[in-house]
Amino acid sequence: MVEEGAYWLAWTQISGIGPVLLRRLQQHFGTLATAWNATKAQLGEVEGFGFQTLEKVVQQRSRLHPEQLFTKHQQENSHFWTPADADYPRLLLETPSPPSILYYRGEVDLQENLGQKPMVGIVGTRQPSEYGIRWTRQISTALAKNGFTVVSGMAEGIDTESHIAAMKAGGRTIAVLGTGVDVIYPHKNRDLYKQILTAGLVVSEYPTKTPPDRTHFPRRNRIIAGLSRATLVMEAPLKSGALITATYANEFGRDVYALPGRLDDHPSQGCLKLLSQGATFILKELDELLTMLGAIPQIDGVEASTAPEQLMPTLSPELQTVMDALASDALPFDFIIQQTGMAAGSVSGALLELELMGLISQLPGMRYQKS
Repeated sequence: MVEEGAYWLAWTQISGIGPVLLRRLQQHFGTLATAWNATKAQLGEVEGFGFQTLEKVVQQRSRLHPEQLFTKHQQENSHFWTPADADYPRLLLETPSPPSILYYRGEVDLQENLGQKPMVGIVGTRQPSEYGIRWTRQISTALAKNGFTVVSGMAEGIDTESHIAAMKAGGRTIAVLGTGVDVIYPHKNRDLYKQILTAGLVVSEYPTKTPPDRTHFPRRNRIIAGLSRATLVMEAPLKSGALITATYANEFGRDVYALPGRLDDHPSQGCLKLLSQGATFILKELDELLTMLGAIPQIDGVEASTAPEQLMPTLSPELQTVMDALASDALPFDFIIQQTGMAAGSVSGALLELELMGLISQLPGMRYQKS
């Protein structure tokens, strides 16, 4: 039996199929394996599948063999997750366009992946002032010492300062790259890259050997925002990648903080704009910032064996129907659809919500069981 992850990979090989369309396919059909075997007419029912896209699917799908493709890809890229994997970062799954494949190198912390360890994004200009550097170091240090994982993009400037400060404080950091996870960019950060591999993680949606490309970096910013429960913008001009990250964070319903600066400082104009649009001020009292960040709800697991029955949260009728269909033994997605009689998209959404509540667990192969 071909695993669901193989179909996530196979669909990415068809031109014109990106993360958003893949998400819609999964929600419509329940699994990408089902979508792979769908007819042209059935695919046409999915929003975004116009005539040209359908033609590409029909032409290219017949030449691809998901299982063979997956095996070959594993040989060339030893470590990666797809949304079908239980270890895929949960917070990314909350976003509208999670990477179809997320490659990684370094030390994995499953608490981060499960959303049980807080992660905070820190972004900003590649040419920071002394003021921006000083506050980036102070805040990254404070976050690391208080158990937060610092997420950034390993670019020059603010990114570099945040990674270094977090590791010096004994904390973890995650670098999201716009290249393959084996390609160091900028090259001057080769020593930093090596340090991150021992004190955190390097991730990317691009396969190994992918070189730098200017179109990749704005897209990778959605991953920084998606991994993070909050994004801190330290210094940013009006036209900067940091503001793109903040925009994604807003779209994902995540908190955005900005460091205020002088009105006539070019590197502060983007932060001032964010503050005028409702971002939260980063003020001198870092204890207040840590308190606010610590108040952001985490994804907490529920120990079914020890939780009293009366503490089970009240569920909506739809969630309760899906919950009642599950058992302690893992059940495949298609079987759950049959048991509930609900549409595949509704079941998929309910399963994700129940998983985020810690009531169920997803296992490889799109199988689910009560926690």
